[in-house]
Amino acid sequence: MSGVTRVDRPALQPPSSADAADPGAPAGWPAGPVPTAYQYPAPEQDRLTRFVVRLYDRAPRWAVPLAAVGCVGLGIAYTLVSDPTRSAPDAAPTCLLKLTTGLDCPGCGGTRALWYLLHADLPAAARHHFLFVFTAPFLAYLFVAWAGKQAFGWRLPELRLSPKVLGGFLAVWFAFSVLRNLPWAPFTSLYV
Repeated sequence: MSGVTRVDRPALQPPSSADAADPGAPAGWPAGPVPTAYQYPAPEQDRLTRFVVRLYDRAPRWAVPLAAVGCVGLGIAYTLVSDPTRSAPDAAPTCLLKLTTGLDCPGCGGTRALWYLLHADLPAAARHHFLFVFTAPFLAYLFVAWAGKQAFGWRLPELRLSPKVLGGFLAVWFAFSVLRNLPWAPFTSLYV
């Protein structure tokens, strides 16, 4: 049985000089177009997806960053109006994890930290969620760089975060989330 592999498929032939191998194709793949037998039909888009794609294609390039600024502005406005520093711990809306278990979630204190940041009280903001205070300038810069590029074509220096840096930050955030719920003396200062 020459030319047939153990799974009863034709063996891969080395590419001929006429068919230049695709430089992006994995080693051992045949050169040229992919045979129809190995192609999958693209799924048909539903009406909502077609509408959103059509809307995105027709919208000016500044519309998406403006919508994102509007969402961030609504969040900041809610924080300023609701004054989370004066509300009761069980006031609506509340954190579902804290309400059901009594534990601080990884984001508990973030809204109060934002309120204190907006009022330029860094020590109080750090007291409620110091990781949020630490990441706020990075998130603001990433947002401005993205929105400026989308809306105006700005080329701000990119803030490249390697997977190791992101993994390290997530590990620190996880440790912070666990340590702030421990009932012993040095960790009770992290409780909000």
